[in-house]
Amino acid sequence: NTELTKLLTDSEYAIVTRVIDGDTLEIENGDRVRLLGINCPEKGDKYYNDAKEFLENLTLNKTVRLEFGKKKYDLYDRTLAYVFADDVFVNIKIVEQGFANLYFPESQKLHYAEFSDAWERCLEKNINICEVSSARCKNCIQLNQLDYNSQRLNLENICDFACNLDKWEIKDEGRKTFVFDDFILGAKKQISLVVGNETDTPDVLYWKKETYVWTESGDSLFLRDSVGKLVLWETY
Repeated sequence: NTELTKLLTDSEYAIVTRVIDGDTLEIENGDRVRLLGINCPEKGDKYYNDAKEFLENLTLNKTVRLEFGKKKYDLYDRTLAYVFADDVFVNIKIVEQGFANLYFPESQKLHYAEFSDAWERCLEKNINICEVSSARCKNCIQLNQLDYNSQRLNLENICDFACNLDKWEIKDEGRKTFVFDDFILGAKKQISLVVGNETDTPDVLYWKKETYVWTESGDSLFLRDSVGKLVLWETY
């Protein structure tokens, strides 16, 4: 039976013996499992410990079901899986609680709608990484363009006063982060941010040390203020 074979090969059960961080755990055979569909704060970032503790509470020393996607292993030889514990879809719960953003670098097919809904619930709760900025310029900054072909995005200040974006940051679904350094966006002005190593100009800032940021298969942009609160986010 083809369907039975597919079911057996696409999921398996395991005991979680260690939680490494908010999106990585270890099972009894020593394999490391990277949770699919999410990206948690890195070590040293706000909510890193919270995300790790949340995953420990859901999975540590428990038998979980690992459901595999299109690829079973990543470049670091970690098993890639959606994790279910006590009928709880763990990956989804982490997003819903505001301890991870969506992370679908290669495909937005399997479970994507469920993750998107979980992110919307997190925004409604206004908690943790979903907490909305209270900065004066929160409603001033708009995204006018995000083009993965040219690796360019345009931001506009629609307000009639200047906005100090010093230490504001832009992040993709993964780990790529751009931090504005002592930058003021004038009233009714635009700024382009382009991946490349050229010299900044008054109209263009360059996202250096990266060959690309925005993936062709789909990605998200998160703009946060100087204290890490969410200003805007867009996905494609």
